[in-house]
Amino acid sequence: MEDSDKFLYKKESYDIIEACQEVWREFGGSFKEAILDRALDIALRERGYRVESQKRIDIYFKNKKVGVYVPDKVINEIILLEIKCKPFLAREDERQFWHYLKASPYKLGFLINFSPKRLEFKRRIYDKARK
Repeated sequence: MEDSDKFLYKKESYDIIEACQEVWREFGGSFKEAILDRALDIALRERGYRVESQKRIDIYFKNKKVGVYVPDKVINEIILLEIKCKPFLAREDERQFWHYLKASPYKLGFLINFSPKRLEFKRRIYDKARK
C-alpha cells in the first residue's frame, strides 16, 4: 500500500478544506459563526456530501450515559467538524476538540476557525479501537 493510500478520508478531507476556502473567500472572518456555518453547509452539499448539523452524540462512562455532545457538523456520518470564529485558536480550543473527537465514534475531525485574518484548520485523527 502506498503512503497516499493511507491518508484517512483523503478526498473528503480535501473537499472539506476546499469548501472552507470557498466560504472564506466570500465572507472572510467578518460574520457570525451561524452565517459561516450555513454557508459551509451549502458548499459541502454542493460537493455531494450529507451534512448533519448539531447531531446529538451520547457520551458514556463505564457503559453509562453521562451526557451529550453536539458537534457543529458531521459529514457523511464519518467526519466530525467544529467551527469557530475567533481571532485565533487557543490551545484550550484544540484540547477541547481532541476530547470531543475521542468521545465520539468518529476517527477523523476538523477544527476550523474563520478568524478575521485567516482561515485556520486542524485535522486530527483518533483511531483507537472503538467499542
